[in-house]
Amino acid sequence: MRPLIPFLLLCLLAVNPVEAQRGARVGYIDMDIILENISEYKKASLLLDQRIEEWKKEIELKKIELKQLQDQLNAERVLLTPELIADRELEIKDFAGEVVNLQEKRFGPRGDRITQRNLLLKPIQDQVLTVVRTIAREKKYDYIFDRSADIVMLYSSKNYDISDLVLKRINAQQKLKARKEKLKALKEKIDN
Repeated sequence: MRPLIPFLLLCLLAVNPVEAQRGARVGYIDMDIILENISEYKKASLLLDQRIEEWKKEIELKKIELKQLQDQLNAERVLLTPELIADRELEIKDFAGEVVNLQEKRFGPRGDRITQRNLLLKPIQDQVLTVVRTIAREKKYDYIFDRSADIVMLYSSKNYDISDLVLKRINAQQKLKARKEKLKALKEKIDN
């Protein structure tokens, strides 16, 4: 039994150095460039920007309305009794609270902007990450960094950039999806 243990250790050491000497394979992507070149992302981003503009206008209208209520109270203050002034100030305070709540609802940490962003953009980002993982497994990368993220990358050789490969795969997936949709539409047209 004892002579078998050194033999097994020797075999393991003979196989393992090849794997250990390979070194870590590193690649990187530029998520911003990839997303800018995906038409679905552009559409979703445009839709989100439109919704954000609508929400900003809604809040601005509420602020204008609040300002008008304050100006009206200041103009009528000399004509009103202290009780009426207190009532109006309370109404204005409540309305100002509604404006703040609306801002929080639309742009707060758990607001509509974040929710809509996740709803519209997250599926596309998930698609990119799935393709990146697939490429990493196929090409045997140990690490893939996002150049556009907070990680500081002071230098990298272009041959480690797999952004173009990711884009090609995503575009191929989109073309395949579009073909399937066309075939489905043709089948439905023929069936009708």
